[in-house]
Amino acid sequence: MHKQVTASDIAKYLGISQSTVSRVFTPGARVAKETRERVLRAAQELGYRPNVLARGLITKRTRMIGVAMADIQNPFYPEVLGGFSKKLRELGYQVLFVNIENDQIEDAEMSQFLDYSVEGVIVTSALLSSKVVSSFVENNIPIVLFNRYHQNLHCHTVCCDNMDAGDQIGEYLIQKGHKRMAYIAGNPNTSTSQDREQGVRRSLNRHGYSLITDIGHYTYEGGFEASKRLLSSVEPPDAIFCANDIMALGAMDAAKELGFGIPKDISFVGFDDIPLAAWSGYSLTTWRQPVEQMIQWSIELLIAEIENKGVEREPMAKWIQGSLVERKSVR
Repeated sequence: MHKQVTASDIAKYLGISQSTVSRVFTPGARVAKETRERVLRAAQELGYRPNVLARGLITKRTRMIGVAMADIQNPFYPEVLGGFSKKLRELGYQVLFVNIENDQIEDAEMSQFLDYSVEGVIVTSALLSSKVVSSFVENNIPIVLFNRYHQNLHCHTVCCDNMDAGDQIGEYLIQKGHKRMAYIAGNPNTSTSQDREQGVRRSLNRHGYSLITDIGHYTYEGGFEASKRLLSSVEPPDAIFCANDIMALGAMDAAKELGFGIPKDISFVGFDDIPLAAWSGYSLTTWRQPVEQMIQWSIELLIAEIENKGVEREPMAKWIQGSLVERKSVR
């Protein structure tokens, strides 16, 4: 078995101090360019890999960010996770991903973040209780909510403007001549689904139309079943807006199975603009979330909290506009 190469070995090899070697592998530390290049070249030659956890014990900085995510079957969120991982790596941080099994962060899942001494947490498609937030606050771990908000929780929030998006989608469908519209909600307890519904309902009310609703729980199967129920009614809708694309794809497949032509008999609009939405079999008109901007703002807010721990700051809510992507699912 080969002996593991240490920072001390690199220092001896180059005839420099161990502290200089350590600074090269410490994000943000100042080292002369020539020295940095020599150390990195020697590290590669000798097969040295810095022990991140050991360095964290010394510096009291793990440079690890927790990401809590529940809806991993929705292609939108793995894409979001990839975006966070890439940008945080560029800033010298690592991601500790925790899959939330029952939508809400429980004690056991929170313990994983505490056990690894994460410096901050980004919560995406998971629900937070005030108890969990209090535990993070007590441990001096800042939180940013991504694409959701909670008025009673002391957290920064970065969201697509879901209410405005719903409003614009309602106006768009009315302009296209639709008069009997339905909304398939996701998880009725989430701010994202509630705001999208409130927005489309607001636009319909302005024109004297009512909104039919059903629930699809943000899944393909849920969208399929909700669509079947809506389209099997005595007066089926002539347009269905779904709270995410995955439900919209299921809803479209249900309509086809029941013999409805898309968009001749019924129109569909989704939300997220996942890659599948553009497939020719669906060509789904949808609302594109400004994911890159949302990720960038979330990271900036979280890093600012990490760098200024102990400084009281009022929670900030950042709302970012998305855009409609027109395809062939609306007549």
